[in-house]
Amino acid sequence: MGPDPAVAAVRLAVRRVLADLPPGAMVLAACSGGADSLALAGALAFEAPRAGRPAGGVTIDHGLQEGSGERADAVVRVMADLGLDPSGSIAVTVDGAGGPENAARDARYAALDKASDRLGAAAVLLGHTQDDQAETVLMGLARGSGARSLSGMPNGFRRQSGVHYLRPLLELDRATTRGACKAMGLDPWDDPHNVDPVYARVRVRHEALPVLEKTLGPGVAEALARTARMLRDDADFLEDLAARAFTDLEVSEDGHGVAVRLEGLAELPRAVRTRVLRMAALKAGSPPGTLAAVHVDAVERLVTAWRGQRHVDLPGGLRAIRRYGKLLFGRTGEV
Repeated sequence: MGPDPAVAAVRLAVRRVLADLPPGAMVLAACSGGADSLALAGALAFEAPRAGRPAGGVTIDHGLQEGSGERADAVVRVMADLGLDPSGSIAVTVDGAGGPENAARDARYAALDKASDRLGAAAVLLGHTQDDQAETVLMGLARGSGARSLSGMPNGFRRQSGVHYLRPLLELDRATTRGACKAMGLDPWDDPHNVDPVYARVRVRHEALPVLEKTLGPGVAEALARTARMLRDDADFLEDLAARAFTDLEVSEDGHGVAVRLEGLAELPRAVRTRVLRMAALKAGSPPGTLAAVHVDAVERLVTAWRGQRHVDLPGGLRAIRRYGKLLFGRTGEV
């Protein structure tokens, strides 16, 4: 008799991503102790030895709740009992820019980068599911951030650190990961932040998506995830064109900031031009989680509808200003 169907689905998803990694290289599971990442850790602990590779687990203690250290220690024990070796926790300080969610994410990835580099891991596996993907698409739609946001989270990506991150469970729903945990005898931890309506993602999860399911019928999350997959190829192609254009148009600027030549920028197709402007703002330091289409549209008017506007303020204490045939992006007071 084979494993429970939910367990089999999670294991198969992990097995597929392991098959594409260098033979014998270590893989880490990022595990919060929640159902999604716990199911991921259990599947990795099962599949890695069968693939002839070492596997470890890392949990991040954000220090945002009372008893977070004890909770992290408990997650480490669970990962070790599963057979993930090494298993450990890393305490981080959440004090970055862009709001608490962005700051926590930045701190978490920085810690995972260091752990992966120290252990020589080929990849870090993340437990995001189809439901997370649907929530991400809805939040991007609400921000009006364009096709990139609507294409959701990629199956895999590399950070500037070079660390490779993979999301094996993006095709599986949250009910499957909970079912897998139950079948494996794992007791997930439900983070109180996941039901706190102060967070936009929580409101989408517990209010917006249920209303859509009730109004439009079941399968909304799956449809949103499918839409994300279809848009990703388009977004990747357009961003490749924009990256080439940005390289051609960027010019050196004395002092701080990023500068882009206006000559040639206005002639680009709008789908490419707005991406170039977004790249320039991000390179100058605007937080990606708060830079929205409304900001990019305002900057574009400095290029295509110039009427003597002084500047455009951007998230992160930045501004864009048109000056001497260039569009300058930098800190307030520096451009």
